Amino acid sequence: MRFEREAIVSIADTILDRAEVRFPLPLSPAVPKIRKLYRSATQRQWNPEFDIDWASFDHGRYSASQLIAARLRWSKTAWGEYGAISESPALQIRFSQERREPDLCLFFAIRTQEESRHAEAAYRMAEVLGGYFAEPQGAVLADGNAGGAPKPAEKDVKTALYSHGVRRMAFDPAYSTESIIASLVCVSEEVAFDQFKFLVEVTTDPVANKLLAMILRDEARHCAFGWDYLEHRIPLMSRAEIEAVKQGIETFVDTVEFNGYHHAWLKPPSADSRAEVAAMETTAQAGLGASTEALEKPILIDSMAKIRKRMRDWGFTLKTFDHPKLGKC
Repeated sequence: MRFEREAIVSIADTILDRAEVRFPLPLSPAVPKIRKLYRSATQRQWNPEFDIDWASFDHGRYSASQLIAARLRWSKTAWGEYGAISESPALQIRFSQERREPDLCLFFAIRTQEESRHAEAAYRMAEVLGGYFAEPQGAVLADGNAGGAPKPAEKDVKTALYSHGVRRMAFDPAYSTESIIASLVCVSEEVAFDQFKFLVEVTTDPVANKLLAMILRDEARHCAFGWDYLEHRIPLMSRAEIEAVKQGIETFVDTVEFNGYHHAWLKPPSADSRAEVAAMETTAQAGLGASTEALEKPILIDSMAKIRKRMRDWGFTLKTFDHPKLGKC
């Protein structure tokens, strides 16, 4: 199983080629824990425009280079959340075509709304800082010299890791739904949750801190969805199907997560990736919602250990991963 970085790839036989069978349409709860998450999500909505006091942001506390670096950090968050806006309905189509439990479609309808909210909030934060960047930037000044302006990044950086290919995989029957959810949610969302949790603890700017805390609340439900659904499905799956889930997760970690999807310092070295890492460090020093390689590394290693331990209950142990910056974990 190979996770594609490109969003558009020709697939000979897709989920969309299968005949749609809608009726009978069951709507009774089939996975009670997920139905509960859905109801909780509908009751805990928040509005990025009104629930964060954007006007209270104090520009005078920060240098020009800190503001530029933080603009990139929050613009990058908006790009990632924008990708999630389209992956959710793609998976909803998959759930419907496979006639999965109705709780999944109900929950993902709210998840789409939540990812949209996160994208809007990150955009607003970048705007408050001085302006949203609509594309990756290759020369963000993070050394205290604000005399120049950022420039667009090289083409390969723009297309490298701002999507993990889930939209494509959602329509490809070669990837099981369980494998996609295990990789996208139980690994990727779990890693993101642990990172957001740490950022809430260390981010000193009150506006950035409030935004992170609001996103974290939603991400907790997203993580719970993945674990709850796989715990429901694993007992019903064959040994071969479970092994495919394991292999899919391992490929995802190697080719996406450990290739810099959530952590800029894990990206292949280049002038642009080094500039991004420097921008994140400057943002972290200012307390505007980022962290550094030294602080994030043990958190990521702990996340992987926690994920591996929990997945043993599914009847397998993930392989030991080896990365130059992480060692064996």
